[in-house]
Amino acid sequence: MGQKKIIRVVLDTNVVVSALLFGGTPGELVFWWKKRRIIPLLSKEILDDYLRVLAYPKFELTKEEILFLITREILPWFEVVENITDKTSYVPEDPEDDKFLRCAVSGKADYLVSGDQHLLKLSAPPVPVLSVQEFLRRLKEKS
Repeated sequence: MGQKKIIRVVLDTNVVVSALLFGGTPGELVFWWKKRRIIPLLSKEILDDYLRVLAYPKFELTKEEILFLITREILPWFEVVENITDKTSYVPEDPEDDKFLRCAVSGKADYLVSGDQHLLKLSAPPVPVLSVQEFLRRLKEKS
């Protein structure tokens, strides 16, 4: 029997924060990345965004808890995409979202997973953009 293809995927910040802090449907992604069925990709810019959002007061996380999440739940499982030279503007309505598509293109991702409407509604993204639910559906079909 052939070996299953490991899916390369960029997960936007809200997806990762939801997966780590709240579980539910996004939390299923943690199972898949720890089983090495998906390889989440990130760049320094994306990691900085994860850190920024995890530090929001509403989450009431200590610096130690944030450090734990980054060093134990993210970095051992994610692949860092370095030397991203792509400066393409993919999301004119929200240029802050360009970092996710730039990482996806440079890291040769199969998908970008997001709940962000600016990304989900792109007419011709360079990498398919899927909701968490759609991505999990496709992932389970291939398992």
